[in-house]
Amino acid sequence: MKRVIWTVLLLASAGGGLWYYTQRQPDPVVESAARGRQPIPVVVATAETRDVPVYMDGLGTVQASAAVTIKPMVDGPLVEVRFREGQDVKAGDVLARIDPRQYQAALDQAVARMRQDDAVLANARLDLARYQKLAATAYTSAQQADTQKALVAQLEAQVAQDQALIDNARTQLGYATIVSPIDGRLGVRAVDAGNIVRAADPAGLVVVATLRPITVQFTLPQQGLPAVAAAMAAGAPEVLAYVHGAERSETGRAGPERGVLTVLDNQVDPATGTIKLRASYANDALKLWPGAFVTVRLRVQTRRNAVVVPPVAVQRGPRGPYVFVLGEGGTVARRAVTMGPEDLTAAVIAEGLAAGERVVVDGAARLSEGSKVSVLPAAGGAAPAQAPGQAPGQAPGQAPGQGQRARRPGAPG
Repeated sequence: MKRVIWTVLLLASAGGGLWYYTQRQPDPVVESAARGRQPIPVVVATAETRDVPVYMDGLGTVQASAAVTIKPMVDGPLVEVRFREGQDVKAGDVLARIDPRQYQAALDQAVARMRQDDAVLANARLDLARYQKLAATAYTSAQQADTQKALVAQLEAQVAQDQALIDNARTQLGYATIVSPIDGRLGVRAVDAGNIVRAADPAGLVVVATLRPITVQFTLPQQGLPAVAAAMAAGAPEVLAYVHGAERSETGRAGPERGVLTVLDNQVDPATGTIKLRASYANDALKLWPGAFVTVRLRVQTRRNAVVVPPVAVQRGPRGPYVFVLGEGGTVARRAVTMGPEDLTAAVIAEGLAAGERVVVDGAARLSEGSKVSVLPAAGGAAPAQAPGQAPGQAPGQAPGQGQRARRPGAPG
């Protein structure tokens, strides 16, 4: 029984000691804030004015401005292939040849038939002239002259039909020589010389695609339709395209390809609630390739002389966004602001802040209305100027010697 009593007494003594210690050792941050003596270190930035482009972001797919599958128009043996895979070609360049002999024979046959019919027509015209003279002097009937006239018309139609057959045979012969219909770059060859090719073959010989210029098709939410339409009405808005996985530049981000918006679709897709757009790029360096995915930024407007701050300066609370503005005497004031467009580099302040005011960009988590602060230099920046009579390393409002480490006599300074 005595052991139990002693155990209870020891536990009570330990609890009392712990309570006494916690009451005698308050939190230094709370004590500092209560006394209001030591300022809170922060980093500040100055609000500035500049022209800020406003972008709408989306994802797109690169598409060739023109792509043609080269297919044979006639049947026959492929006797010659005159291109290399991946070769750049011009419109009219010969790509391949099909054996033309049967089509040349068909053309020669049509020409011979026309010559024959021409000779018959010439004789019929001479007979018509004779019959018309005889009919005028009553040596023959008018009916015979009219019959000869009808025969001449029939033979003229036959000759016209022969000419059509010649044109068709010449066209078929022309199809035996396969040429590129557009400027572009060739893809992978699908058929080798020596194979029998047919006009009904679905695969074709090769695909030629125009890469300069090139297009990007992308979508945006339908809520952006008014802004996009207004930008197109004002001119050709700029569209930036960032290639996924492209080589990074010295700044750490791949430089964009710059193009212009050329097409805004005439309807909203009811299934996805998006609008379809297409932009054109010169693509001189061939950074854009058909089928690749890109990140697209469409400039819809430019805000002139906008007040901007670093995005980290903007805090958000239950009553909306706000910033801490550095005032006189090293104190800060919490000020509500109205936000404009924002990206990774700058946030536009539409209302609530003027250019030249300094806002806290680091250390705002410990601040409240009227907090006293000490301004620290930004990363890579110079230390702020010292106030008159301020010792080196002494924070504004700090007593001389406070927070400074005592030196041993003879220790290096």
